[in-house]
Amino acid sequence: MTSATIWRRVLLWAPPLAYMGFIFYLSSESDPLPGLTRVVWDKALHGGGYALLGALLARAATGEGRRSAAAWMFGAIAGSIYGASDEWHQSFVAGRDADVLDWAADTVGSAVGATCLVVLVSLWHGQIVRRWPRLARLHGLVGTSARVR
Repeated sequence: MTSATIWRRVLLWAPPLAYMGFIFYLSSESDPLPGLTRVVWDKALHGGGYALLGALLARAATGEGRRSAAAWMFGAIAGSIYGASDEWHQSFVAGRDADVLDWAADTVGSAVGATCLVVLVSLWHGQIVRRWPRLARLHGLVGTSARVR
């Protein structure tokens, strides 16, 4: 493996792993972000937070050369599994509990986020790069491989 390949993988996988660490940190708190959680519906926070995770996971999968359907499945399923583990983790935190409805919101959010990323990648390849081929140099920012269509 070349250093460029290693660097590319770090850029692909560091964002979802760092975000998962952030979720774990928030789940370890008895009352995380009290100002926000008092004014925003709990399930919306779960769905939105896990939509970002699903998108980051799907982005990493597309960057590894996975097709859209496989990247979507990975983002949705891995996000859901992490949501289940997060709920289990919360059952050990004082003042928190595990809630199957929170996990359902995590799962829906992961699927929505993965869907948005797959649509973005499809538009990137199907519309933007096709019209302006020089923009293909930006594949790394979008999180895609030049091979993915």
